Amino acid sequence: MNILAVDTSGPVAGVAVLRDGEVAYEGAAVNKLTHSVNLMPMIEEALGRSGLDVSAIDLYACVTGPGSFTGVRIGVSAVKGMAHGAGKPCVGVDALEALASGVCMNDMLLCPIQDARAGQVYGAAFLPGMPPVRVLDNMAEKLPAFIEKALEVAGDRKLCFIGDGVKTYRKAIIEILGERAAFAPAHMSYLRPAAAAVLAHEHQADQVDYLTLMPVYLRAPQAERERARKLGGNA
Repeated sequence: MNILAVDTSGPVAGVAVLRDGEVAYEGAAVNKLTHSVNLMPMIEEALGRSGLDVSAIDLYACVTGPGSFTGVRIGVSAVKGMAHGAGKPCVGVDALEALASGVCMNDMLLCPIQDARAGQVYGAAFLPGMPPVRVLDNMAEKLPAFIEKALEVAGDRKLCFIGDGVKTYRKAIIEILGERAAFAPAHMSYLRPAAAAVLAHEHQADQVDYLTLMPVYLRAPQAERERARKLGGNA
């Protein structure tokens, strides 16, 4: 099976091709261009360098969230369009599970976090494995509340933090956890597109048609929250 996986859910845009269970190509763009500029040229390069024509792709995958509202929509829309045009199925990949998959072979509690702004993180927790074993569902919480929930399932394990939320909250994490805090090295600290491709292979039984593939959000966009607040205030 040939899988094309894309990720635009966070600050790094990524594309990977999995051919018969092996990584045939992986590329990530950290050049600060918008994902809408990067993505399609990256997909073209991925197919060319992996030696595959678009007709050879059996399954399209994309990270469906949580993450940037606009970023997630870019990836989902691209995959929906390609799957529709090719008449092929697609599968959604959870961003936090994909982050945990990048560092899954250790004995720590894996705690992927994304900066959700407004003082919150998108977070979850996993035990090591491939795919990682989920022990906390995705949530949008203040960092101390998330860590409190993670500690409840950690046992005597250290907590290993991955994701763009680390840059924002590293100092606060250390202040709360001290020596129980660990951080993924730089080359494992972002969502690897190859991890998304491997998870797509693991979850291929969950494939859907392009109409069914949808972004997954943990809270309403800021504009909708502001509108609700104003309407509530007026009421």
